[in-house]
Amino acid sequence: MSSLWLSLTLGAAAGLADYLGGLLLVRRSPSARALRYFVAVGAGFMLGAAVLEMVPEGLTLNPKWAPLLILAGYCGVHLLEHTLVPHFHFGEETHHHEFLSAKTSYSVLLGLAAHTFFDGIAIGSGFVISHWLGWVIFVAVFLHKLPEGFTVASVMLASGRGRGAALNSAMILGAMTLAGVLVINIRPGWVREGLPLSAGVTIYVAATDLVPEVNREPGIRMALIFFAGVAVFFLLRLLGPF
Repeated sequence: MSSLWLSLTLGAAAGLADYLGGLLLVRRSPSARALRYFVAVGAGFMLGAAVLEMVPEGLTLNPKWAPLLILAGYCGVHLLEHTLVPHFHFGEETHHHEFLSAKTSYSVLLGLAAHTFFDGIAIGSGFVISHWLGWVIFVAVFLHKLPEGFTVASVMLASGRGRGAALNSAMILGAMTLAGVLVINIRPGWVREGLPLSAGVTIYVAATDLVPEVNREPGIRMALIFFAGVAVFFLLRLLGPF
């Protein structure tokens, strides 16, 4: 399979995971409890992939501007999530008083949609460079997609939106992921900017969005699962082509 079709297929798979996360919430599936483990594993794997694969590749592709673009990706998501978007957690939202209006819940959707677009940019950029990097980034993205879809659907329900709106919001996140993959495949030359920007976004999502969720649970179990995510990344790297 060509890099184009492989990246589009995996982008669609990542987007579908967003929708499945929303579906788990709407149907109140008992398996939704396991999502916190996806958060912990995903945070560890994403951090390893961003720091040891995406950042070095970005610096190689664009040594002059990559550091600034990485910082811009990180700061851009921080600005979006802490100015335009109300506070939210990855998982089931319990702060119902913060999401009384459609405006605030759709602000959360906007914030999540922005970083899911860069999830797609990251996957597409990886496959422009190599199948290895594309697969690594896909796994990193996929691991946080179920909790992401679960989160946006939960915010919608907490704001008084119906189940249809909750599922549609998860579907929008999936569509934005695929849109990001399409953009890079249409304009592969943008990988010089897209990869370092998405590296900054990935570091933000892993270290600032996901790790605090891991730290909310007392005890050592979730910390060990986080480190297991890092270990899985290192194992995959050892088995890789380098």
